[in-house]
Amino acid sequence: MAPHAASIVGSGPNGLAAAVILARAGIRTTVFERSAHVGGGARTAELTLPGYRHDVGSAVHPLAVSSGFFRRFQLDRRVELRTPERSYGHPLDGRPAAIAYRSLDRTTHSLGVDGPAWKRFFAPLVDRAAHVAQFTGSSLVRVPDHPIAAALFGLRSLEQGGAAWNLRWRDDAAPALLTGVAAHSVQPMPSLGTAGTALSLATAGHAGGWPIPVGGSQAITDALVDDLLAHGGTIEAGVEITSLAELPPSDVVLLDVTPRALERLAGDALPDRYRRTLLDYRYGPGIAKVDFALSGPVPWSDPELGKTPTLHLGGARRAIAASEATVARGRHSDDPYVLVSQPSIVDDSRAPAGHHVLWAYTHVPSGSTVDQTEAITRQIERWAPGFRDLILASTSATAAQMEIENPNYIGGDIAAGAATLRQLIARPSLSPEPWRTPVPGLYLCSSATPPGPGVHGLSGAYAARSALKHEFGLHRLPALGIGQGW
Repeated sequence: MAPHAASIVGSGPNGLAAAVILARAGIRTTVFERSAHVGGGARTAELTLPGYRHDVGSAVHPLAVSSGFFRRFQLDRRVELRTPERSYGHPLDGRPAAIAYRSLDRTTHSLGVDGPAWKRFFAPLVDRAAHVAQFTGSSLVRVPDHPIAAALFGLRSLEQGGAAWNLRWRDDAAPALLTGVAAHSVQPMPSLGTAGTALSLATAGHAGGWPIPVGGSQAITDALVDDLLAHGGTIEAGVEITSLAELPPSDVVLLDVTPRALERLAGDALPDRYRRTLLDYRYGPGIAKVDFALSGPVPWSDPELGKTPTLHLGGARRAIAASEATVARGRHSDDPYVLVSQPSIVDDSRAPAGHHVLWAYTHVPSGSTVDQTEAITRQIERWAPGFRDLILASTSATAAQMEIENPNYIGGDIAAGAATLRQLIARPSLSPEPWRTPVPGLYLCSSATPPGPGVHGLSGAYAARSALKHEFGLHRLPALGIGQGW
């Protein structure tokens, strides 16, 4: 009898996670990637000048230490992760910046009048960080394994996702700090989706920190690829699959693509009702990204920001909320929220000695073709006068160009679908196993399935687990690390 075979379309972290699990189960696994480069958004390249290594997509990885898949894969043994004391920071006009330290107590002390409120808010979640990560890293269509952690998380999400989101706070620093993280969801706020994003990432920041892989996000991709190849898997890069019929005979097919692409690839093989569900799936605003090669460290007005790899620029909570609302209405903001990553302050392999790289993006309407280099530069200059003088080179990608580079980023939407509460519950369909499609042997394993956006590998891992159970009758997953099962 011929060995079982699996085909995976797309080599992002989820596609590779699925491939690793299937290959370790003894299934002949092939990954197909349209690009000449493997990794999707988890890739690092010289985008500006030789010797300056920029993350093409993801840069900072709070989920690398909280993801159940990566913990069992023992990513921290395969990749050098540097976890700074300062998880993220938020500059404010006319006052010291707000900093979220890995230490909850240090953060509490730094936030002044709102410090005790911050501690009361986060301490119960940080104390149950593993349970919170398990809850937020799973499908929401299920009974929680840890109901107390789920209830604490849910009640806080209701507070920060509704009209009462300012009642807890007496000053500007703490709510601005939390709003900067909430804006990772690229959605209008307050909402349950933005609040859930903020709580999940901020809890991870105090529990395990926001680590940065030495050498860039490519290191995570390389670790997954190495494991796949070591267990007999293969990768076909530079091969675009436009129909399932183009794949070799396979017992199972997993697609690390958007619902729109799934509908296009599978076509008439899909039942009409499920097909309509895929076509009704909604995508959010886009991002426009700029990478800078710098001749020296950024001259932040507050020196603490120069020690903090991840920054959220945009001012007070109300200003960021107004900016995000403008983008949601289909317009560019004059005062944009800007997410900044400066990894070379903890990883000197990214740039020549004394020089730095800086990665930044802002939110824009879906499909925008407007270059945001000047808007981003101006916002950084607001808190770092003289930044412009350090720029040796820059490379810009509009939202439209982001989609050209990676078709999963529809309109520049890096979340593979709007992270609304509805689409976090029904992602893309309301099902206890949304990774499994109605077509026998066909699975969806992208960020358009639970638990949603982020570099965690869990969407791929859950899809692979479902495939092993339903297609091969395997209920026990293969070991992923030394003496560990998943």
